[in-house]
Amino acid sequence: MECRLGCGACCIAPSISSAIPGMPKGKPAGVRCVQLNDENLCKIFGKPERPAVCGQFKACADLCGKTAQQALDNITELESMT
Repeated sequence: MECRLGCGACCIAPSISSAIPGMPKGKPAGVRCVQLNDENLCKIFGKPERPAVCGQFKACADLCGKTAQQALDNITELESMT
């Protein structure tokens, strides 16, 4: 599955411990990444400063569901379990 453009759930729901430009200590779960633009697209997508963990994320139907809200809910639930 390809990422759903404009979803942004993987840039909001999970915690990211790696440094992100503008967020040197990473980001807590449920906090919108500063690199997510108003259209919920990553401003550093494909750039070397993008954290490796972000580049390794692979969208899948089970996780992402049919809507951005389902993806946000699913990733939030998984985050709460870790």
